[in-house]
Amino acid sequence: MLVLFETAAGYAIFKVLDEQKLQQVDSLWKEFETPDKANKIMLVSLCSFCKIPLKLLWLFFTFPAAATALVEGKLGKSLKKVLKKVVAKDAHEQLAITDAKLGGVIKEKLNLSCVHSPAVAELMRGIRYQMEGLITGLPPREISAMSLGLAHSLSRYKLKFSPDKVDTMIVQAISLLDDLDKELNNYIMRCREWYGWHFPELGKIITDNLAYCKSVRKIGDRTNVVNTDLSEVVPEEIEAEVKLAAEISMGTEVSEEDIHNIMHLCDQVIEISEYRSQLYDYLKNRMMAIAPNLTVMVGELVGARLISHAGSLLNLAKHPASTVQILGAEKALFRALKTRRDTPKYGLIYHASLVGQTTAKNKGKISRTLAAKTALAIRYDALGEDTNAEMGLENRAKLEARLRQLEEKGIRRISGSGKALARADKYQHKSDVKVYDPSGDSTLPSVSKKRKIEEVEEAEEEDKPVEVKAKKVKREIPAEGETRLMHTAAEAETETPKKKKKKKVKHVEGPMVEEEEVMVSLVEEVRTLINAVCVATSVVEP
Repeated sequence: MLVLFETAAGYAIFKVLDEQKLQQVDSLWKEFETPDKANKIMLVSLCSFCKIPLKLLWLFFTFPAAATALVEGKLGKSLKKVLKKVVAKDAHEQLAITDAKLGGVIKEKLNLSCVHSPAVAELMRGIRYQMEGLITGLPPREISAMSLGLAHSLSRYKLKFSPDKVDTMIVQAISLLDDLDKELNNYIMRCREWYGWHFPELGKIITDNLAYCKSVRKIGDRTNVVNTDLSEVVPEEIEAEVKLAAEISMGTEVSEEDIHNIMHLCDQVIEISEYRSQLYDYLKNRMMAIAPNLTVMVGELVGARLISHAGSLLNLAKHPASTVQILGAEKALFRALKTRRDTPKYGLIYHASLVGQTTAKNKGKISRTLAAKTALAIRYDALGEDTNAEMGLENRAKLEARLRQLEEKGIRRISGSGKALARADKYQHKSDVKVYDPSGDSTLPSVSKKRKIEEVEEAEEEDKPVEVKAKKVKREIPAEGETRLMHTAAEAETETPKKKKKKKVKHVEGPMVEEEEVMVSLVEEVRTLINAVCVATSVVEP
């Protein structure tokens, strides 16, 4: 079995003579107590800049790219050459390595079986412990100097930019700034509440927190206001108002120890405020050095929070514009997706100055456009070689023009020729005012009372009989036979109405029902009389 051992000076390949001892992993460290014991089970091969011993199978390389390839799990050119030369004779042997990913690459390209196990890790630990005795020709000072140089070159290669552009400092600075704001707010509220028992009118007169603490620090007991000069802290008008309020204050008396503790708290607030302003200036300068285009687009604080939320500037550059737009609103996004409602339109980018100065109806459009331009600026800052902010300034000018267009509602026609675009007018929406028609609410026909009265009158006109002038008959004394006939006629007249049936009249609501019934009854009586008269005349005339 062959062992690939990596050092800062190069690669070393050892050959295990007694593989049975590798089965006892717990007692393997005993074989590396001294270099002599280690040499009994190992055959060391080394090649250096000096003379090359015949028994050595080791090649020396100091290129940083080789170490970088090992870190990334890739097979470098130098390691590939070593394995081809050394392993050509022992192609049937297994190669013990520390990185399983590297072993897969070696097996794929060189067709050499690799081993990675706890026994191999213990074997590597023993070789590292006795490296000075196993690898000859390398003094300890040279090995330590090579290790230090390799560490610097590897770190510089991994960072890939100057130390001035380390975005880790931005993440820590914005986190500290948020913590300072919270603590400063708590301290100031505690100071106002504490000193308010002694001089409550001062909190209403001086609204600025830092000026309030400075005033309390100078005043102390409110009885000293008359002899205190507050012109350096507040204007003269407020100073006169404070002195007047101190004479008629409703506060309670406090001891000197309480005043001393309150003044000490004010000192803490003033110091933290000064450090907070200093930290903000540091963050502003660092943002302009690392991400100038991002700073121009969204500002120092919003840009730093975006970097902090993503973890680094490079991770932020990998996000698309749609993700940058809602970055910071993940909880609202997943809640909206779960409930199948509208997703949020903005996250941390909502606090940018361009979005803040927009009306409510245009915030969504501006935030989407700003996110698209911000994503381009982030990629330019993270992967570009230039450190200027020209791209950010151009994109911000375009966004401001777009904002003015939306605010002025300057929506113009896009289609057409160039001449038509030149004389395009503003679009005006024409809306016709319509009056609501309540007649369409019901599908039933509406019948008015006047219509009912007209129908009843028409029915009456149809039922009116034609006037018939009866001939005047001279009254003569009838004979006996005639009297009988008259009696029979009278009986016929009395019997005929009983046989006729009255017509059914439909009931109509209201007072029209009674009038219609009376008219029908009158018509029936007239018809009965006419029939009786006709019968009588037909009997009398012969």
